[in-house]
Amino acid sequence: MFGAIEAGGTKFVCAVGDEKFQIVDKTSIPTTYPEGTLQKIFNFFDGYRNLKAMGIGSFGPIGTNKKSETYGYITSTPKKNWRNFNLLGEIKKHYSIPIGWTTDVNAACLGEYQVGSASANNSCIYLTVGTGIGGGAILDGKIVEGFGHTEMGHIIIRNHTDDDFEGVCPYHKNCLEGLAAGPSIEKRYGVKAQNLGADHRIWRIIAYYLAQALVNYTLILRPEKIILGGGVMDQPRMIDFVREEFSLLLANYVETPDLVSYIVTPALGNNAGITGGFILAHRSLSDINFAKE
Repeated sequence: MFGAIEAGGTKFVCAVGDEKFQIVDKTSIPTTYPEGTLQKIFNFFDGYRNLKAMGIGSFGPIGTNKKSETYGYITSTPKKNWRNFNLLGEIKKHYSIPIGWTTDVNAACLGEYQVGSASANNSCIYLTVGTGIGGGAILDGKIVEGFGHTEMGHIIIRNHTDDDFEGVCPYHKNCLEGLAAGPSIEKRYGVKAQNLGADHRIWRIIAYYLAQALVNYTLILRPEKIILGGGVMDQPRMIDFVREEFSLLLANYVETPDLVSYIVTPALGNNAGITGGFILAHRSLSDINFAKE
């Protein structure tokens, strides 16, 4: 059995899975303060004494560089109770098993890469577009990280000609997250994104911003698949709008797969992060990047 934690700013999803990454048991815990949240996590996993390993995908920014003193920490998050908190260290104190550690979007990317939308590919990008925007990339089975993890939601993009909104990101204002995440839509119109009609002009504008990002990722990383998840992508026409804007912006400069198969939604749905956590746990047993079987 393997354990997985999808640590989000709103809730922690904890699950136990089998050798085939299928969920056996799962619970959702509200993200409050660290001590109370951790105790509920321990209460859940303590019922499974046969765990071989665990994988954690966490909201961030987090420390992923093993040479850094902040490895395993949630670092500069706006959630004050969790800022500079050693989440991995606290869980390791409680469980003497291998524990894989990465961002929540990297974990989702890993799940989609191994058994989801990119299971037939050697590389992919996963971008979640919801309360925030985050992305992960996998090339030849390896999560792309260096000095730290990627922050794909904070690339700087140009404003749409029909959009003078300044952005909501507290660090960069009009970065991708500042202009295209769910809170930016609410800030513009005073209502939740899901309460706007499918024919509202904002969806084309959001698609334009996302397409800019995807063009940049395409030109830099040349992935075989791009997967778009998150609540904003639940709008029924968004994926088509993004593909259309992407085609216009890329302007046939480089070759890509057919856009219907290149820019897709998650095959694993809301279980992408947890599935990735199971796979991360499996990999942590020998601390190498397994090739697909």
